[in-house]
Amino acid sequence: MNQLDALKQFTTVVADTGDFKQLAQFQPQDATTNPSLILKAVQKSEYAPLLADAVSAHRGEPLDVVMDHLLVRFGCEILNTIPGRVSTEVDARLSFDTASTVARARRIMALYEAKGISRERVLIKIASTWEGIQAAAELEREGIRCNLTLLFAFCQAVACGQAKVQLISPFVGRIYDWYKKSAGSAWDEAAQSGANDPGVQSVRAIFNHYKKHGIPTEVMGASFRNMAQITALAGCDLLTISPELLAQLAASDAPLGLALDAAAAQGMDLPAVSYDEASFRLALNEDAMATEKLAEGIRAFCADALKLEALMKKA
Repeated sequence: MNQLDALKQFTTVVADTGDFKQLAQFQPQDATTNPSLILKAVQKSEYAPLLADAVSAHRGEPLDVVMDHLLVRFGCEILNTIPGRVSTEVDARLSFDTASTVARARRIMALYEAKGISRERVLIKIASTWEGIQAAAELEREGIRCNLTLLFAFCQAVACGQAKVQLISPFVGRIYDWYKKSAGSAWDEAAQSGANDPGVQSVRAIFNHYKKHGIPTEVMGASFRNMAQITALAGCDLLTISPELLAQLAASDAPLGLALDAAAAQGMDLPAVSYDEASFRLALNEDAMATEKLAEGIRAFCADALKLEALMKKA
């Protein structure tokens, strides 16, 4: 049994890509997209027609409308390939606007439903800002399931659990990146790998907290840099993995065992935690890594949304 098949015994494997033609070989349950992945895909010759078709069909409409049609087109193609759910992201430029995030999410879901896709097969991705988490709480009450992304801090995870969101995506690799850069020449790669990786430790703490306190929100580790981060999180509810790392897992027959255990977490001595807006903002501010990576991630997604719009204008 290869490591990918072994991982699937413990964890739901999700493909992190907009390149839906790569999906079938790995047989993931779900798939996630974001503006950066869609931008990367539409610059490939085989996906350029999707961009051209979306622009042609909705020429003259606002760019944000064309963008949502393009994202949903990719989502529908992905759903033709996988049995589970696709995550589609709300424009990151709305990350600090609760009402606009709710409106955009409703529109994206309406576009999916117009194409015959049920709500159960779509997760709306929203940045884990305070405003985004409140938007998700409102959407969840309407039956629109959400995936809270750009999650780096324990306080973000706790607030998402309080909001009863369907799923969170803690970013393992970007946490690792920050600590490695911060340590500079003092970084010891071997000592900080696997179970000792700071990104892995962050997800483990969130997973154990959720399982200990009966919080049903799904934990989906994301943003991986290497296979050791993935294998150290075997047993997490879900892991979303790039096609490159999926291929490495499929090519390896090294042993892979359970690393996170929900039953064991229930016996841990972990205090209940909750946040209101003021305490959430303070906790996030106190976490330099999370503050910096959240801001950086939103900036990057905003920049790629602008690049995607520029391609639409040319199409």
